[in-house]
Amino acid sequence: MRAARVRDIMPDHMVTISESDTLSTVEDIMTLGRVRHMPVVHGGKLVGVVSERDLLRASLSNLSGIDDGRRRAFLHGVEIARVMSAPPVVVHPDATVEAAARVMAENKIGCLPVLENDRLLGLITETDVLRCFAGLPPNRDPRRSPASG
Repeated sequence: MRAARVRDIMPDHMVTISESDTLSTVEDIMTLGRVRHMPVVHGGKLVGVVSERDLLRASLSNLSGIDDGRRRAFLHGVEIARVMSAPPVVVHPDATVEAAARVMAENKIGCLPVLENDRLLGLITETDVLRCFAGLPPNRDPRRSPASG
């Protein structure tokens, strides 16, 4: 049996954001979409990754002891480019899941954007890797057909 590849476990859906989007927009998307990591793009190219941890770090460093309204106003004024992780650590879709897990562990990161020929194909997370190692199916949207994703 061949080793599982990143393309085998990659979810078929992904949400991206622009580096000019604000932290409040990202917070809303992450909360509503129940996602913890988002690729950041500029002109169709991957420029960084923002995580829940980045959002929390930005909030805590600037907002201790203020009310929610003032916190939201602050988040609305901060562009993602100021808090995203850049340049992002990436993985090729043909890399093994084991190799991707090793990269995540060595870099202490929870996700890897999947790039092929500088084209963003998707994003795998530590949860996707754990699902693979646990023998669970990939996190795929049952409403999508293989041709649509």
